[in-house]
Amino acid sequence: MAYQALYRVWRPQRFADLVGQETVTQTLKNALITDQISHAYLFTGPRGTGKTSAAKILAKAVNCRYREDGEPCNKCETCQAITAGRLGDVIEIDAASNNGVDEIRDIRDKAKYAPTVADYKVYIIDEVHMLSTGAFNALLKTLEEPPAHVIFILATTEVQKVPATIISRTQRFDFKRIATETIVARMHYILKDMQITFDDAALELIANAAAGGMRDALSILDQVLSFGADHVTLANALTVTGSLSGDTLTKYLRAVNAGETGNGLTIVQTELAAGKDPNQFITNLLIFLRDLLLYRQDPHLARSFYATQDPAAFAELIKQIDDTRVYQMIDVLTDVQEQLRQTTHPDVYLDVLTVKLATLSQTVAEPAAAPAAQSAPAPEALTETIKSLEQQVAALQQAAKGGTAPAAGPAAAVKRKAPQRHTKVHVNLEEINTVLGQATRQNLANLQSIWGDLLNMLDVGQRAMLHVGTKPVAASPEAVVVSFDYPMMFERVAKDQVLREQVEADLNKLAGNPMHVYFVPKEQWPQIRKNYLLAHPVGKQKSGRPAPGDAPTSAAASTATASAAPAAAPANPLVDKAKALFGSFVEVDNGSSKQTASSDNNQKQTDGVKTNG
Repeated sequence: MAYQALYRVWRPQRFADLVGQETVTQTLKNALITDQISHAYLFTGPRGTGKTSAAKILAKAVNCRYREDGEPCNKCETCQAITAGRLGDVIEIDAASNNGVDEIRDIRDKAKYAPTVADYKVYIIDEVHMLSTGAFNALLKTLEEPPAHVIFILATTEVQKVPATIISRTQRFDFKRIATETIVARMHYILKDMQITFDDAALELIANAAAGGMRDALSILDQVLSFGADHVTLANALTVTGSLSGDTLTKYLRAVNAGETGNGLTIVQTELAAGKDPNQFITNLLIFLRDLLLYRQDPHLARSFYATQDPAAFAELIKQIDDTRVYQMIDVLTDVQEQLRQTTHPDVYLDVLTVKLATLSQTVAEPAAAPAAQSAPAPEALTETIKSLEQQVAALQQAAKGGTAPAAGPAAAVKRKAPQRHTKVHVNLEEINTVLGQATRQNLANLQSIWGDLLNMLDVGQRAMLHVGTKPVAASPEAVVVSFDYPMMFERVAKDQVLREQVEADLNKLAGNPMHVYFVPKEQWPQIRKNYLLAHPVGKQKSGRPAPGDAPTSAAASTATASAAPAAAPANPLVDKAKALFGSFVEVDNGSSKQTASSDNNQKQTDGVKTNG
């Protein structure tokens, strides 16, 4: 017999052989045992997780006359014919190449006829999301009212592209990514059966490279066996997968952590010359750094082969690189990984990455030396400070005698800057204040009502950046201010001009007029809001006393007002403006006590206004 790939030789023939999908297999077996077989199934999940294999096993089980405990016997003529693919009553269709209306209409017409040999006619439609809209519509009626002898099994890797009307007419089963330990155990079993020796680290590397797909893992294992059939070694697995060894990554991280840019660049060029993929280089670095963090918390959490290949060297590297450095390296690697997708010169980005990581160690070390410098200031600096203070005292004394304010220049010269948090993106206060100048509560309510619709209009990547921790906090007829709970996410979105333009374009469609969007971190928003309210006070309001020509208030109204607010004070302009801009619930801070002012009750306010908007 001609050679067959490992994933074909070891394709599961029973539900018990389908590893990593216990929930799916147990549910299907129970349905077969109780004879509760549905007319349509939808199998969805990543590639290589067993969707098509499960469909064929199910097709055998429903037609096997000797099944036991929901499992096909695999010995009868029907089971063997389905396994060999020669039973005409089990039809497997690739929707990627048969996605037209005519093909589906042909299926619909033939489904009316009874099966020739088996009890059920089973249609397995793989990659069903590739069907055209017309093809889905043609399939819809058959799924809604199928013949009693027909079962449809739909398989897809992109269930979001399948119409909801199709999904609602099927029983959906989600196949999950297979755990690394499960893949390793399966390869261990196969190699033992084939009587081939192996390195445990090699199997772990192959399982990690497969990313949860059993078929991918067996395909890589097949390549490694072809590279060296007598023994599965870690070196062969590294060569086939294009991964970097733990020793190489350790040397690279030591070099960049010590600021040795030349050594780091040499390692990069050596690996690229050996045919390593730049994307794989960064992916391996991210996995290695993740294991550094996990190993520091608990050595058992770091399960990749990097942590187990040389535990002593791994533990030594942990002592040299602290968690702060690791976090910063991961941020840099993530940014470069995104940029690699849009460039035709990935090797250049790896060189830039190396320089950036090496200089990162120098920039991190600088703040540590700052306190020492501040603790021992130079004599010249002390002299200048003393002179400046003397000038301030003299100016204040002169002002006290003459009743005039001191000049602002000397005071400003020695004013020390408050410590600021270093951020990559600055908030556009001028534009935000312009929005606040025209903002109303109604505009904000309108924007909040369509915010969910706006997120649904974005693609998956854009929606992920705006889905968690964001909300409109102020809105005018032509603009909206959006706050971010997480500063890191704010910086990423604020720098993404494409995302901003897409949000504004979709917002224009929903609002019906041009809209601009401005972003602000949640931690800065209360101070921005307070500064605006204090800088833009409202004019004098009418007093609580009625004018001579005003109609007298009825007794009932007076009684109701008195009972509702016995200590009501004249309305405060700042409170009114805060409520008009940010909502009806306003918190008023009076120094030692705090009060609340709603739309029905204004409290006296002296020091500041806080809004819960």
